Parts: sequence; C-alpha cells; structure tokens
Amino acid sequence: MLKAGFKWMFLIIGTMIGAGYASGRELWQFFGHDSSLAILLFSLMFIISCKAILDISYKKQSGHYLPVLRAVVGKHLTGVYDWMIIIYLFTTTVIMLAGSGATWQAFNFSYRIGVLAIVIPLILLFVWDVKGIVIVNSFVLPLLISGLLFVLILFIRDQELSLFGHVHEMSNWMSAFPFTALNILPLIAVLGAIGNQVRNKGEIWIASIGSGVILGSVSYLYNNSLIQISEDIILYEIPLFAILKHYPYEMMIFMSVMLWIAIFTTAASGTLGLVTRFREYLRQPLWILAMAVIALMLPFTSFGFSTLIEYLYPLYGILNLYVLVSLLLYPILSRFKIR
Repeated sequence: MLKAGFKWMFLIIGTMIGAGYASGRELWQFFGHDSSLAILLFSLMFIISCKAILDISYKKQSGHYLPVLRAVVGKHLTGVYDWMIIIYLFTTTVIMLAGSGATWQAFNFSYRIGVLAIVIPLILLFVWDVKGIVIVNSFVLPLLISGLLFVLILFIRDQELSLFGHVHEMSNWMSAFPFTALNILPLIAVLGAIGNQVRNKGEIWIASIGSGVILGSVSYLYNNSLIQISEDIILYEIPLFAILKHYPYEMMIFMSVMLWIAIFTTAASGTLGLVTRFREYLRQPLWILAMAVIALMLPFTSFGFSTLIEYLYPLYGILNLYVLVSLLLYPILSRFKIR
C-alpha cells in the first residue's frame, strides 16, 4: 500500500511540477507578495481535489478520464469540459515543449534542438505504455524535488532570509483559487487513466496528502525566495535562473537538468491524458498515438514559453473554477447521496 501510494503521489507531483512551476514563472504569475495564506489554501484544496478524483477513479475503475469527468461536472457539461481538457492538455504540453526549447536556449543551443531533445524520449517512453510513465516519475521525481529544495534552502541560508518573514502577508489569498483550478484538469486527465490500477483507499490517502504537503512546502519556499529577487525577475525568461546567478555555473547546469526533467514529466503526463482518451477509438499502440499528437504540437512551440504562460494559464485558471468547486463539494454531496 505504501509503495503504491508513493507511486501515485509522484505521478501527481510529476503532473503538477512542469516548466511553469519548476521555473518559478507560474508561481510568480499567481502568487508573489502577500501570498502566504494563498499557498496554504492551495495545499488544502489540492489535497481535497486529489482525494476526490482518485476516489471517483477508483470507484469507476477507469482507464481514461471521461467517467471521472462525468461524475464531477455532470453529464450535461461533460462534453464541454471534455473539449476543454483536450485543448488544455494539448496547449500545456506545447508549453512544456517550448520550455525545453527555452532551457536549451539558455545554454546557447538552438531553440529547435531543445524542443526536439524532449520529443524523441517522450515518444519512446510510451513504448512501455502507462507503466513507463509511472516508473520514470517514481525514479526522477525524488531527485527533482531534492534538487529544487537544496537550491532554495541554500539560497535562503546564503541570503540570510527569514523563512517566516512574509507569513503575515495574506491579502493575495484569492489567487489560491485560480492557481488550484489551473491544475485540476490535468489531474483529472492523468488520475482518470489509472483508476483500474489503484488497489485500495489507503493508496489514495497517501498520494493525496503526500502530494499536497510536498507541493505546499516547496511552493512556500520558492515563493519566499522569488520575493527577494522580484526586481530581477523581469529580466529572466525563467525566474529560477535569477536565483542561480548567485552560484557557480555548475549549479546552473545541474538545476537546468532538473528543470528539464520537470518539463519532461509534465509533458509525459499531458500526452498520457490525450492518448488514453483516444486509444479506444483509434486502437493503436500508445507510442504511435503519442507520435501523432506531438507532431501536431510542434508548429505551436514557436510562440515562446513565457508568452504562452502569461496568457493561457490565467484563462484556464478562471475557466476551471467550476470543476474545482465541484471537487471540493464532492465529498459532502456523495456522502449525503445528493449527486
């Protein structure tokens, strides 16, 4: 149970920590100053949402997200949100591919080479079906989280920052809702695909609480660090590099690898949600479906990383608020059999 719970926990974190999050761009877009309460609320809502999605997925024994989506938003809105999920997964995976290009570009490589560097292993990953993604997440996510925490704690120590110096600043608490809502659709898409592999409810509790606590803690430390360099962030496509400029070049290389891993795991999760959705119609191996989907994405990567995040993420955060409210109310509604 413990091993399986951690496996799903890393799948959740891998879905959440992508180019936008690991680079700091997504956190700064929604949080920044006065956001300590917002991050706490995000952590709590994230736990509740993950628990509700996994409960439904386990109950339905689903192999893709449609049964879960129908239970969350009702049959009348399922068609609308189905298309929203498809478009969301498509565009956010494009953002991951663009993020890979931006990461390689920071080291004077071609943007296109950076995009292609993620495309080839992404397609190969699906040769092993869903199991390949779960194994990769279980292996690389502990390394990624450890690396990110190491840099953030080192920065806080070296700059002599107070861990709780901004904890009383709470006026931006409303941002917790669009930020959490932004990340709900990919969670439904990915966790809906593994319902038939969950064996008991203990796994669900471990995955939900573990992922919420880890993401909440990392978000607080990361946001606290970004506040200190707020004047420099405007100069960087990737805010993480504004932190890394204080350290040797080797540290930037190490964290760039970590950033690329985060990009890769989220791109894999987004592609997983798409290919499992259409597998029953097209009856092809997942790697062939992945290759077709990624081929459609490539032309859109030319829009750039920060531009895509700046316009698309807030829009999705607002559109997904209904799904978030439905998930937060689901435990109550299901208990009293109102739904």
